[in-house]
Amino acid sequence: MTATTRRTPPANPRHGFDLRSTALFFVFLAMIMTVLGFAARMLAGAVDRRPAWVFVLVVVGVAGFVGMRRRLHVARAARQAAAALDEAAREAADELGSLTIPRQRPATEVTVDHDALTPEEFEEAVAALCERDGCSAVEVVGGAGDLAADVVAVTPDGRRVVIQCKRYGDSHRVGSQDLQRFGGTCFTVHEADVAALVTTSDFTDPAMEYADRCGIVCVDRETLQAWTDGTGPQPWEIAQGAQLTQDDLAAGSGSG
Repeated sequence: MTATTRRTPPANPRHGFDLRSTALFFVFLAMIMTVLGFAARMLAGAVDRRPAWVFVLVVVGVAGFVGMRRRLHVARAARQAAAALDEAAREAADELGSLTIPRQRPATEVTVDHDALTPEEFEEAVAALCERDGCSAVEVVGGAGDLAADVVAVTPDGRRVVIQCKRYGDSHRVGSQDLQRFGGTCFTVHEADVAALVTTSDFTDPAMEYADRCGIVCVDRETLQAWTDGTGPQPWEIAQGAQLTQDDLAAGSGSG
C-alpha cells in the first residue's frame, strides 16, 4: 500500500498581484493630488486677488515659528534652572547635615564679691539684680537727700519695690535704728508695695523684730548670695510669701 505524501507550503510564500488593492491605492493617491491641486489653485488665486494676505500669512507663520522656538527655549531654561536649584538644595542639605551643633555651656554659678564693692557700686549691683530678674523702671536713687531709699523698681507683677542697701562688714550688723529710719519713709514717702533692706552683713534681733512688725524684708549676706546666684528668692518673693503666711494665720485665728 502506497502512502500519500503532502507537500509542505513554503515558509514565506509570495503574495500574488492584488488588482483591487492596487486600484484603491491609486484612487486614494488621485484624491490627495486633487485636494492639493485645488488648494494650490485657491492659494494662487488669493495671491492674485489680495497679495497683502500672503504677506500677513507669512508674517503670522514666521511669528508662530519664532514664538514656538522661544517657548521651547524658555521651557528648556526653566528646566535647567529647576535642576540647578534642586542640586543646590541637595548640596545645602548635605552641608547642614554634616555640621555639628556646638553644645551650650551649662549655666555656671554667679559669684560676686560684694565686700570688694564700694557703697555706690553695691547699690548698682543690687539694681542690676532687680533688672536681671524682670523688674522695670529700675533706678538707683541713693545719695544726699535720698530719704533712706537707694534702689526703686517695679516687679514683673506690677508692685513697687523700694530697697535700702547697707554694705557693712561681718562685724557691723544692721541695727534697729537703721530699720526705723528706713521704715519711717519706705511706705509713707516712697509708697512702697515691697520694702527691703539688703546688706552684706546680718541683722540684730531687735532689727528683725521691728522689720517683722512693719513688714520690711530683711536680706542678709546668705540670702543676698542665694538671690545673686539664682538659688534663692528675690525680696519681692519673700514679701509675698510672708504676706501669704500672715493671711493664713489670720484666717486660722478667725475660724477659731
